[in-house]
Amino acid sequence: MNIDSIRSVAVLGLGTMGHGIAQTFALAGYQVQGYDEHPAARANLHERIRKNLDAFVASGLLPSSAVEPALQRIKACDTEQAAVNGVQFVTEAVAEDLNVKQALFARLEPLVGDDTILASNSSSFPISQSGVNLKWPERAVVTHWFNPPHLVPLVEVVPGPQTAEGTTLATMALMQHIGKHPLRLRKELPGFLVNRIQVAIMREVWDLLEQGVASADEIDAALRTSVGFRLAAVGPLEVHDFGGLDIQTTVFRNLAPEIRSNVEVPKLVADLVAQGHLGAKTGRGFQEYPPAKIAERQQRRDRLFLALIKLLYADSIKGDVG
Repeated sequence: MNIDSIRSVAVLGLGTMGHGIAQTFALAGYQVQGYDEHPAARANLHERIRKNLDAFVASGLLPSSAVEPALQRIKACDTEQAAVNGVQFVTEAVAEDLNVKQALFARLEPLVGDDTILASNSSSFPISQSGVNLKWPERAVVTHWFNPPHLVPLVEVVPGPQTAEGTTLATMALMQHIGKHPLRLRKELPGFLVNRIQVAIMREVWDLLEQGVASADEIDAALRTSVGFRLAAVGPLEVHDFGGLDIQTTVFRNLAPEIRSNVEVPKLVADLVAQGHLGAKTGRGFQEYPPAKIAERQQRRDRLFLALIKLLYADSIKGDVG
C-alpha cells in the first residue's frame, strides 16, 4: 500500500477518541466515513467536531475557512459495512476489550479491499492479539493515539511480527501527512512505550495519595510545575544526561527500594471503583466533579494544549480548505 493510494478512511467508534481521529484525517483532506453502535454518537458527531475546530480557530491555529470543508468530508454511516466500503485505511477506536476488538477485525476483513490497512487504536493490546483471527495479518498494525487525539501530537505505530513492512511504512507516512508525530516501536509489547511509563507514574502517585503525603490537587500541581513543565521541552533521558548519570544513578539506588513495586491496585483506588466513583464521568473520583466543573476543566485543558501546540507543534495542525 502506497500513501498516494489512500484517499478515504474509516473510523469505527466515534466516542472520546474516534471523533478526534476523524477530525484529524478530515482536516488533512481525507474523506472520512465513521460508524458507532450508539446512534447518539453518530448524530452529534459533527457538533462535537465543530466545537473542536472552533477552538482551533479561536487559538489562531486554523483559518475559519477550513472548518466547513473539513466537516463536509466527514460522513456518519448507519452501518459498519457502509463505513468501511471503499476505504483504504480503517482505524478502530472501539472499547478497550480484547474480545470486542478480535470480533471486529474478523468481521471487517471480508468487507474491505485486499490492500486496505486495518489499524487498531488500542492502548494496551498488540496487533498480534487483537488481530489474531485475521487471515491476512500482514495488513494490520497498531496506531496508538493519545487523548485528546486531535491535540496530542504523538501516535505510536506498532507493527506485529506478521505485519508487512509496506503496511508499517505506509502507516508512518500517513500519520506524518496528517500532521502527527509517529513513533515506530522496534518491538511489540503490551502497553507499547508511553503507557508503560505512565503506569509506572500512576502506581507511585496513587501510593503517595494513599499514604497521605499530599492531596490530589497538590500532587497534580507538583507534577505540572516540575516534571510536566520540564518534559514539555526536554525528554527524560536528556534530563538525565544534563543532570549527570552519576547523580541519577545515586538517586535511583537510594529511592528504588523505597517506591511502590507491587502489582496490586491500592485500596484507596479499588474502593473508589467499587463504589462507582470512576472520575469525571460519574461526578466523583479523586475529586468532586459537578457538571460545571467538568466543562470548565475540559475547556481549560484544551486551551492549554492549544497554547502548547501553537508554541511547539504548530505544524501538526493541517487545514486543507480544498
